[in-house]
Amino acid sequence: MALTKEQKKQIIDETTELLSTSKLSVVVNYEGTSVKDLGTIRKIAKNNGSIVKVIKNRLFIQSMNQVKDLKESDKQSLNKMLLYVFNSEDEVSPAKTIFEAAKTIKSIEFVGSFQKDGKFLNAQETEMVAQLPTKQQLRGQLVGTIAAPLSGFVAVINNNLASLINVLKAKQEITK
Repeated sequence: MALTKEQKKQIIDETTELLSTSKLSVVVNYEGTSVKDLGTIRKIAKNNGSIVKVIKNRLFIQSMNQVKDLKESDKQSLNKMLLYVFNSEDEVSPAKTIFEAAKTIKSIEFVGSFQKDGKFLNAQETEMVAQLPTKQQLRGQLVGTIAAPLSGFVAVINNNLASLINVLKAKQEITK
């Protein structure tokens, strides 16, 4: 069923908003992917805080042209059956969503991605981004790095206190 002009305008407006707020917009070829697998991708995306949209390439390009930083971006690779993944909170999550899904869904592949500043990353660069830790993982690593010396210090103090108590008990046994 063909889209009406009003529906197309609504899609363009919604996509323009997603593009302008997303830190990384990932482009994925989904040719040959079942509806069930698309549902799986959407579920993974939702868990990662990302949004998956299947948008006509022509409408996506029109949306890109409405975003100042994306007007001059390379649009030549937007020519197959594509879906788009957006995330306004994390630069890595959209790519990580597809990387994770591609482990079980062999029919999807990265085409590339658009950074917020308009730079186009090819498929290999996007896959490298997908392998980076997310902000949440980095925060956990930072907390672990900060806490490690503290926990070591506490262990040393506990061992010294235990040793002191053992010495005092031994001295008490001798004096009896």
